[in-house]
Amino acid sequence: MDGGSALYNPKTVEEVFRDFKGRRAGMVKALTTDVEDFYQQCDPEKENLCLYGFPNEHWEVNLPAEEVPPELPEPVLGINFARDGMQEKDWLSLVAVHSDAWLLSVAFYFGARFGFDKADRKRLFGLINELPTIYEVVNGKNKRASESQAKYSKGQPKEEDEGLDEEDEEEHGETLCGACGDNNATDEFWICCDICEQWFHGKCVKITPARAEHIKQYKCPSCSNKRTRPS
Repeated sequence: MDGGSALYNPKTVEEVFRDFKGRRAGMVKALTTDVEDFYQQCDPEKENLCLYGFPNEHWEVNLPAEEVPPELPEPVLGINFARDGMQEKDWLSLVAVHSDAWLLSVAFYFGARFGFDKADRKRLFGLINELPTIYEVVNGKNKRASESQAKYSKGQPKEEDEGLDEEDEEEHGETLCGACGDNNATDEFWICCDICEQWFHGKCVKITPARAEHIKQYKCPSCSNKRTRPS
C-alpha cells in the first residue's frame, strides 16, 4: 500500500510539494475520471475504508494501516459507509473535503519531521494554495470558460485566434482542467463536456483535435460513466 511512497522521503519544500501534487493528482483521478471504479470499491458492506493518494499519482481504497502510530497521518476512516446514504455528488464532495485535509496533514507532517522553519512552512503553503482544492475540482468551482475560449474546444486550431485580447487570455488562465485540476498549458488543446460544462486538457481525457472534430456531443469520462443510483 505504499504506491511508491517508500522509495523516498521528501525533505525540502520542493520535494514535499512534489509529493503533495502526486498524491493530489491520484485522489483527483479517483473522484473524477476514475469515479465509477472508485464508487464500486467503496462497498458499504466492507470494513472501514480509506482513500489513499500516492506520490506516483495513483490512488487506492484500502483499510487503514495496522501499525500504531502509522508512518504517515491516516486518511479519514469509513468513507464507504455513507456511500448509499447520500446523493452521489454530496458523498463525493464529502470525500473530497476529507482528502484535502489529509493532503495538508501529510505535507505539514513532513515539514515538522524535517524541521521546516516559519519561512519554509509559509513557502510550502503558498505553493499548495496556488492549486485548486480537490473539493473545488470535484464540484467544478472553477472559472467557467467564456465563449471566446471556444478556440480550444473540439479541435479548432489556436492560430485562428491570434488576435485574442488580454482579458480573454486571462480568463482562460483561470480555467481548471476537470481531470487534473491544473490550469497550466493554456496553449494546448482543450475540450468542454457538453453535459457538465467542465473543460479538460485534451491529453487528460485522451481526445485529440482530429478526433474532436467528429464528436457531435462530447461527454467527459465522469458523465459517460454516470448511472442512475438510488438516492
